Amino acid sequence: MPAALIEALWYVLPAYVANAAPVIFGGGRPLDGGRYWVDGRRLLGDHKTVRGLISGLSAGLITGVLQGRTLSGLLLSVGTMVGDSLGSFLKRRAGIEPGGQAPILDQEGFLLFALAFAAPIDPPEPLHALILVIVTPILHLASNAVASLLGLKGGL
Repeated sequence: MPAALIEALWYVLPAYVANAAPVIFGGGRPLDGGRYWVDGRRLLGDHKTVRGLISGLSAGLITGVLQGRTLSGLLLSVGTMVGDSLGSFLKRRAGIEPGGQAPILDQEGFLLFALAFAAPIDPPEPLHALILVIVTPILHLASNAVASLLGLKGGL
C-alpha cells in the first residue's frame, strides 16, 4: 500500500501544486472582474484572482514538465483551477462568503475535476484514484492549517 500511495501522490502532484500556488502567489484583480450573477451575488468573489489562476496553471504545468508529463500536468492543472472556480461559484450561490468553508466541496472538488480533465490521456489507476479521494481531504486540511499558521490564509 505505501507504494500505491506514493504513486498516487506522484500522479496528482501537478494538481496539488496548482491548487496551492494561488495561496502563495495569488491576489490582485478578481477573476470575475467584480461581476455579479443574476442572484445578486458575486460570480466567484475576491479570492479567485487572475494572478492566482496564472500562478496555479504555471506551477502545475512546471511540475508536470519536471515529471516528464507535460500534457498530463497541464490537464491536471486546468482541471484543478476549473474545479476550484466552480466550487467558489457554487459556494457563492449557497451564500457562503469567500474564504468560508464548504466541507467536501473544498477538499474534493478540485481533485475530481483534475482527474476528469486528465483521464482522456492519462487516466489514474482505479486504486490510485481511490487513495486520492481518501487522502486529499486530510492533506488539504493539513495544508490549510499550515497556511493559516504562516499567515497565508485566514483562520480555519
